[in-house]
Amino acid sequence: MAHAVESTTASSSTTPAQPRSGAKKRKRDFRPIWLVGPSMLLLAVVIGYPIVRAISLSFQANKHLDPETGMFVTGGFAGLDNYLYWLTSRCMSPTGNVVTCAPGQLATDFWPALKITLFFVVITVSLETILGLWMAMVMNRSFLGRGLLRAAVLVPWAIPTAVTAKLWQFIFADQGIVNSILGTQIHWTTDPWAARLAVIIADVWKTAPFMALLILAGLQMVPQGVYEAARVDGASKWQQFTQITLPLIKPALMVAILFRTLDALRMYDLPVIMISESSNSPTAVISQLVIQDTKQGNFNSASAMSTLIFLLIFAVAFIMVKFLGADVGGSQTNTGTGKRKASWWKKTKAQPATKSHAGSTTTAAGATASSTNAKSEEAAR
Repeated sequence: MAHAVESTTASSSTTPAQPRSGAKKRKRDFRPIWLVGPSMLLLAVVIGYPIVRAISLSFQANKHLDPETGMFVTGGFAGLDNYLYWLTSRCMSPTGNVVTCAPGQLATDFWPALKITLFFVVITVSLETILGLWMAMVMNRSFLGRGLLRAAVLVPWAIPTAVTAKLWQFIFADQGIVNSILGTQIHWTTDPWAARLAVIIADVWKTAPFMALLILAGLQMVPQGVYEAARVDGASKWQQFTQITLPLIKPALMVAILFRTLDALRMYDLPVIMISESSNSPTAVISQLVIQDTKQGNFNSASAMSTLIFLLIFAVAFIMVKFLGADVGGSQTNTGTGKRKASWWKKTKAQPATKSHAGSTTTAAGATASSTNAKSEEAAR
């Protein structure tokens, strides 16, 4: 009996073997690189090469008159001349002197086109966000025919932009539907502010469903139990919207605003088809200047303009992602709140693991002790 107790006691005091300090590290697995590598290489060729090519062309000179020989020459390093041409309306005279561009040249339309572009971005994105949020709130409810309503809402967004522009061009014609309903004679395609209003209405009609679709995806991730608890606590509809809905859908809302803002900065076909493709039209945007300069054969200065548009879009995206919370990747560690959430998650994640380990150790010790007692009783019998 003493021998059995000694053996069981020795077995209960035995601790699990510790891993050796000199154990070899696990080898890295390069299979994900082989799976993702071809796609990344293809994206680098398709996206990276045009950007690098456009930047390199922007530092080359357009076809111009050489004042020494009196002949037209092409190419040659131009430095920042193409960028100064757009930003400061700097032109080169036939004698080789630097002068201010005369009215009528594309460079003089850069700042007005930039102001109109930013005006369209602010107005259209704001209206589309408000309407998209309202449409998403309606589509998120449970009612008969909800699926049909969701499909019908997406029809304007599914229509090609060229078709949308032609449709609204007919509506805003001098003898169109709008003037017939209003009983007035508004020149929607020639009056500056009327033309801009027409473009804004057409763009909001087409793109608000896109905002509603992205916001609806965020609304469907909100648990309904939160609203039930708020109703039990006596919260009103407005308090539920401001204190629950908006904070919880903020990531999806900011991503929708980011995508729509970047798309609005590249607006081209809607004002061109609806109003005019001229660079000095009341609805001319910066993308029209690139096309007009390309049609005139000035590919290098057009590349400089494309590079400026790229830098503008990159700056807007960086500001929205870095400071306004439009985190496309889903990580919130950049903000103070995100850091607190991350640290809280680490603590809560570590605590259950420790408790689980302690619990498993206690359970194992209890099982060992019970088995020891059973064996001792058997030996005593």
